[in-house]
Amino acid sequence: MIIDIVTIFPNFFNEFLETSIVKRAIAKESVTINIHDLREYSNNKHKQIDDTPYGGGVGMVMTFPPFYELITKLKQPFSKVIFLTPQGNVFNQNQAVDLSKEKHLILLCGHYEGVDARVLELVDYEISIGDYVLTGGEIPAMILSDAIVRLLPGVIMEESHQSDSLSNDRLKYPQYTKPEEYKGYIVPEVLVSGHHGNIEKYRELMAIKTTMEKRPDLIEKTPLTEKEVKILEENK
Repeated sequence: MIIDIVTIFPNFFNEFLETSIVKRAIAKESVTINIHDLREYSNNKHKQIDDTPYGGGVGMVMTFPPFYELITKLKQPFSKVIFLTPQGNVFNQNQAVDLSKEKHLILLCGHYEGVDARVLELVDYEISIGDYVLTGGEIPAMILSDAIVRLLPGVIMEESHQSDSLSNDRLKYPQYTKPEEYKGYIVPEVLVSGHHGNIEKYRELMAIKTTMEKRPDLIEKTPLTEKEVKILEENK
């Protein structure tokens, strides 16, 4: 996969590309992430990429020409262009899975009061990371990239991300590690029993209960299956 990130703050991504899973994925050549400075594509002699809005109003708007020049240079027939904006659909794990199957993503980081609306005519998806406003699209671009890259084949164990929270609209079961007891706080007995069948049943039960308690909206979205209802009935 190739991810091209368009920004006016290219240095923002230096640590991100040199850290953790993303760094390992790049080293394995599972992904190539390129950072592009939008200012280099400005046709203004001062490399200006913003201007006052037509019709008046506060703040500045990012201009259309630099985006047009860079997108048309990068885009291939199979590319998907994503504009990171609070006006987009809220990003979720299912979207991350879908996008991880694409060959080429172009992520556009906005700033100021937004972008010239003509940019949106070149965009395939508008994506938000939540119902709030950030200074710019750089942090959302990192979030999308991280969520997508870890799903690429060979980056992490497939078994690991298949059991992630939000897979199949369920949260992950609670997890524990050593020591077994610390100042009165103990690990559930079943997890140290060595009985793998009981451990699996416990984890299935706790995944359902955790989702019901913390994210009932996920249960409304994806109702309990017959198997899950049976698990709850057996453990009343």
